[in-house]
Amino acid sequence: MSTVKNNNKKAAKSGKKVKKTYADVMGIGSVVHNEKVDFVVGLVFSSLAIYMMIAMVSYFFTGAYDQSLVIQLRPGELISSSHSFQNVCGSIGALMSYILVARWFGIAAFFIPVFIMFCGLQLMGAYKVNLWKWFFSTALTMVWMSVTFAKFLTPIMTDQVFYPGGDHGENSRQFLEGVIGSPGLIAVLGIVAVAFLTFLTSETIAFVRHLLNPIGYITSKVKFSAEIGGGESEDTWNNESASYENPAAQTVSFNEGVATFDQPDNTEDTANRTMVDEETGEIVLHDSEPESVGNTSGKSESETGKDVELVVETGAKEEKACGKNLTHYDLSTPINPREPFTAYKFPTLNLLKKYDNDSKPYIDKEELIANKKRIVEVLNSFGVQIREIKATVGPTITLYEITPAEGVRISKIRNLEDDIALSLAALGIRIIAPIPGKGTIGIEVPNAKPAIVSMESILNSKKFQESTMELPIALGKTITNEVFMVDLAKQPHLLVAGATGQGKSVGLNAIITSLLYKKHPNELKIVLVDPKKVEFSVYGPIAEHFMASVDEDEDPIITDVTKVVRTLKSLCTLMDTRYDLLKAAGARNIKEYNQKFLSHKLNPEKGHEYMPYIVVIIDEFGDLIMTAGKEVELPIARIAQLARAVGIHMIIATQRPTTSIITGNIKANFPGRIAFRVGAIVDSRTILDRPGANQLVGRGDMLFLNGQEPTRVQCAFVDTPEVEDIANYIASQPGPLHPMELPEPATDETGAGGVGDSSLADLDPLFEEVARFIVMSNQGSTSAIQRKFSIGYNRAGRLMDQIERLGIVGAAQGSKPREVLVTDENSLDTLIAQLRQ
Repeated sequence: MSTVKNNNKKAAKSGKKVKKTYADVMGIGSVVHNEKVDFVVGLVFSSLAIYMMIAMVSYFFTGAYDQSLVIQLRPGELISSSHSFQNVCGSIGALMSYILVARWFGIAAFFIPVFIMFCGLQLMGAYKVNLWKWFFSTALTMVWMSVTFAKFLTPIMTDQVFYPGGDHGENSRQFLEGVIGSPGLIAVLGIVAVAFLTFLTSETIAFVRHLLNPIGYITSKVKFSAEIGGGESEDTWNNESASYENPAAQTVSFNEGVATFDQPDNTEDTANRTMVDEETGEIVLHDSEPESVGNTSGKSESETGKDVELVVETGAKEEKACGKNLTHYDLSTPINPREPFTAYKFPTLNLLKKYDNDSKPYIDKEELIANKKRIVEVLNSFGVQIREIKATVGPTITLYEITPAEGVRISKIRNLEDDIALSLAALGIRIIAPIPGKGTIGIEVPNAKPAIVSMESILNSKKFQESTMELPIALGKTITNEVFMVDLAKQPHLLVAGATGQGKSVGLNAIITSLLYKKHPNELKIVLVDPKKVEFSVYGPIAEHFMASVDEDEDPIITDVTKVVRTLKSLCTLMDTRYDLLKAAGARNIKEYNQKFLSHKLNPEKGHEYMPYIVVIIDEFGDLIMTAGKEVELPIARIAQLARAVGIHMIIATQRPTTSIITGNIKANFPGRIAFRVGAIVDSRTILDRPGANQLVGRGDMLFLNGQEPTRVQCAFVDTPEVEDIANYIASQPGPLHPMELPEPATDETGAGGVGDSSLADLDPLFEEVARFIVMSNQGSTSAIQRKFSIGYNRAGRLMDQIERLGIVGAAQGSKPREVLVTDENSLDTLIAQLRQ
């Protein structure tokens, strides 16, 4: 059934007309193509197969007792309660076994319940097999075994009331023996068996060749020897290895991809010339005129009285062909970015809830007509004439499109917003004058009975399932009931704001859920910052799969402000490192870089690796600004300005949309805005640079802005239990054992700081050794520390920062080595002694 779905999707995507089935036309397609229905049907099939097997096994022992009852079955005996049948599966089992075993295929009839069992397991989702291949294989094997058992087991099994091959096998055997005789029947059975096994596996060919020529086929390299004076030569050639052994001297020439070997054998009138074709790898022998070998005695090899062993090696040519094939294979087979976790399964849609009125707006005709009359009356009372009015019902809002009469000023209608709201007695009236792309004016009126837009209906949509976005975010549905999606990779950063309890946390959960349903753990990493410590705690189970952190031993969900600053600085370091890799690879963004890496155009030994996207989500941004201030704002602004090309994207959320929180620096670098309902128009202007958010109705009603006119969207609802189920499902899948480790952040401490503020216990264990190495070698370089002590770049950088802070070396001078300020070992000993105190 899943195959039918995929074919329909492909046909729809390619623009072809999809042929509807009878189930689709009758409206029961959703029932037929349902995972629960498939599971129940598969369970029935599996139970039926087990029942048939038990009945057929019982028939071997009770068939003689039930034979007369089955053959002369009278009305009423099949459902009789007298229990006259001996089969353990009752009368149905006895009758079914008689038909399958005795009348049809005998013992081979067991393949029928075996195939039914595979069908059931396929529907239940336990196994994924090619049912057509299994059908033809089991059918052919059953027919072949039926005839074979009739031929060879009938003389042995004389005590049974049925033929071993059933009536089918016995009748087929008699017919074939009458036409081609017993030897012909055996030959046909053998040919069919070998042909079928050859179809299943190519190892059959090697096995048959081994049976036909066991010595010649096994030998990989065989010597070609000529007995001098005997007049006989023994030749053995191995086609598989393409190797002809010859220790004697030979002349090898390469002309346009063909290697020619001139054999120095004069025992025959003709000499063999070996041709090796470069493309096929086959070696062909051609007769040619004999060539002299340069024998110093002037005698042929047959006159020397010695055995000559001639070996022809084509190793060099084979290595060239092998290298070419490997290169071609590597280039044509791109790297799978999901390795080694290719068995990872994405979350299923049954983890999400469905609702009765799921995304189906309730249409109240009386309400629509009443609202239309009130709008027309209010506009007419102020002298505004309209020509046409049209209503579009959405899940939460109904849009009334008004076409004004000639000469009506738009500003006049816009100024009547409060009067229309008063007339309709509704909260959240919003006027769009004019609607972009249309010659109409829109009036958005909340529905009396809003519908719930579930996350399941959004993720199950064709638009989301067939999306090719890099970082798809499904936010909800628009007024026209269309799925609203954006690509975070093109935004490239989002600012989410709104008053408390208006749907901001649900919106963040919808964003994370969309990413988890589309991205593999190797393709996406998430950094969660939660100052409240409770909003993102439900994502704890997916820490190893999807999260990134600076310290592996700490909780990846960051709740401490000091750790937030350290993580943001670490992301800045990672951003700089990724830009260096992009520069070395000649790529402009992460997409081009990953394509080159997966196509084997970048060398991993030079530091290149696959780059996952990193999404940083910060909740309660206002609390961070109030606590850390510029220390948090500056790295966020730097990441927002530069990190898009290297795949680092940020989403920050706050419930205090004030200018002290959402500063001009933040707004300038966050073009994507999501505004939930706010209490004042000034807050709406802070978020969207225009009013509108103050006129929303709450409960997930939001405005999305990205450079153009804002779009009103009803946010998809995903509850906490749903998020917990998704997180637990992901945690049960194969994936990374630890969160992605971010690089150690660069420190801002420079200059020769005081010694009294530090102690030797606070420094790296290698500090003393590294300091002595720098003083003795007079080399203040991080790379020298790496090579000398075999440590990573992060640790070497920390050691250099500590040595600089204590005044042993000077400040960094670009690519030049640092100046060593402590020039003798005695001064260093004095400094270390102070640290030990």
